Amino acid sequence: MTARKKIIVLGAGIIGACSALRLQRDGHDVTLLDRDEPGLGSSFGNAGSISGSGCIPIALPGMLRNVPKWLFDPLGPLSVRRSYALRAAPWLFQWIKASRLDVVRAAADALHALNAGPADGYRALLSPDQYGDLIQAAGCLHVWRKRPAGRTEALIRELRATHGERAEELGADAIRQLVPALGNTITAGLLLPDSAHIRNPHRLVQALVSNLAEAGGRVVRDEVRGIGFGAAGPDRVLTRMGSLPFDGLVVAAGAFSGRVASELGLRVPLEAERGYHLTVIDPSIRLPMPVAFGDHKFYATPMETGLRLAGTAEFAGLAAAPDWRRSEALLANARRVLPGLDGSGTSVWMGRRPSIPDSVPIIGPSPKHANVVLAFGHGHYGMCGGPGTGRLVADLVAGRAPFIDPTPYSAERFTRAAAA
Repeated sequence: MTARKKIIVLGAGIIGACSALRLQRDGHDVTLLDRDEPGLGSSFGNAGSISGSGCIPIALPGMLRNVPKWLFDPLGPLSVRRSYALRAAPWLFQWIKASRLDVVRAAADALHALNAGPADGYRALLSPDQYGDLIQAAGCLHVWRKRPAGRTEALIRELRATHGERAEELGADAIRQLVPALGNTITAGLLLPDSAHIRNPHRLVQALVSNLAEAGGRVVRDEVRGIGFGAAGPDRVLTRMGSLPFDGLVVAAGAFSGRVASELGLRVPLEAERGYHLTVIDPSIRLPMPVAFGDHKFYATPMETGLRLAGTAEFAGLAAAPDWRRSEALLANARRVLPGLDGSGTSVWMGRRPSIPDSVPIIGPSPKHANVVLAFGHGHYGMCGGPGTGRLVADLVAGRAPFIDPTPYSAERFTRAAAA
């Protein structure tokens, strides 16, 4: 039996919800703490696709030649606001370094170990009715005007094959039979049949939090003001309404986790990589599965709220106002490749992906405080990594043998690199 502990999980997104539910089922006294309603952070607005492998890091060899072109297009797939450029530069430099082949291969191994089989992971956390309502195993289709070639694409194919992710090459006719709404400019496709998608990411988080409450966990909405320290180290969370004592703390506050880590004496390369979406509420076309458009770098995912167009990466910090032109650019690009799409009746959103340069999240005990577990930095793979992260966090808190090797996710990989 696991020794019962009073655990506070900071952050009610997908990572915090999965971790809190796993910990509560282990017999702990768990409080899930967030200033907002569960699931309203970056978990709310993502593309909703959960890959069967989730092993491709964002930084890849050969991307450096595309960065200047992206940066000079303010509405392109990668944008850095001029006012934030100096602050973003150190992270972007580490991101470019992470595109080295040896780093990419190690990152792919770590991502696969954590993210493999996310649909089955959610099946273990949800009731059968919840799972059937929220998770749809329909595959995912990647498409292009012309199939990319070269070393980067060869590497992506190799990584998928190495980690057992099935992929089927499709020509123009097969693509059109599968997704008739696609325009004639699309000539090449790659079907990932083992992928699934979430019909409503917000409701998924809420279902997990509901299961937490039914298991005896607490959900508290309050603003965190800081971490309190006792003689033995951190022992309470200071909030707007008071103080919450803990035996153990899990930091899963997404892009805001860097602030908490700083209070705990840690410096981590965490950046708020801002993503946008636009949802066509009552679309005139139907897609049978998520479609990823490689030329324009965005996803179109059928959800219960409409057709969600999601993508782009913007570096502007935590507090800058959204640039809604980026959402409108998603719709303009979608109309080029989905010619029958009617864009009337839309909603827009901006969120902050918690991103680490090598795409591998930080999961594990704080190097400075044994009763603190870090669980953030999932970037583009939060929905894939939620079940695995929750399981790993629970293993670490319990002191039992982790289900995967935790070494690749340690925050100490950055402190070691800085010392070298």
